[in-house]
Amino acid sequence: MTATASSTALLPLHAALGTDISVLPRIFEDAINIAVMQRRLPADVALSAKAQYQIERPWQFSWLGAPDERLVAELKRRAPQPEAADALIDDIVSVAQAVAYLFDTQTVGIRLRVLTEAMCPRFHCDNLPVRLVTTYLGPDSEWLPEEAVNRDGLGAPHPDRPEIVLNPDAVQMLKAGDIALIKGSGWEGSEHSALVHRSPSLSPGQKRLLLTIDPA
Repeated sequence: MTATASSTALLPLHAALGTDISVLPRIFEDAINIAVMQRRLPADVALSAKAQYQIERPWQFSWLGAPDERLVAELKRRAPQPEAADALIDDIVSVAQAVAYLFDTQTVGIRLRVLTEAMCPRFHCDNLPVRLVTTYLGPDSEWLPEEAVNRDGLGAPHPDRPEIVLNPDAVQMLKAGDIALIKGSGWEGSEHSALVHRSPSLSPGQKRLLLTIDPA
């Protein structure tokens, strides 16, 4: 049975979990490679996200720049249902501004996507310092506690590679609405301890509204 990120009794020492934004700066701790702020989406944000989610085909929005009024205008212009997008846009911009503040940068890379299939279905580590991940609707990202990982299995699939997952029952899953900061192998000191994670599998007809933000 797949565990969830809310199972604090099972939470490994390299993970930080809380319901307040103050948990996110714990990503700077050497021992932590995932920091999760648990939250229930406000009703207006959930409804706004659902309106954009109704699109039948895959859709993507990308942005590299400051999380300012220009981002607001571009999100409004590109949203599948712009007349219902305000609450979602406000949430995205607030999260992006928090990332910019936390990592002391004026520039963030943002991707908002409606996905109809798993983007990265194999367990892996990101080749970048850190990434924020939040899913507004649909299944959320899965990750592995360190004791359940065989890092020799990471990389491109090969017949000689061992299985990555040592204990399938240990797989953790974020919940829709959660905001997670994930360390990649580009974070100094985490070259061999970056978080191992993957995209969730999607059933036929199932979709996912995913936001990722990279400080630049």
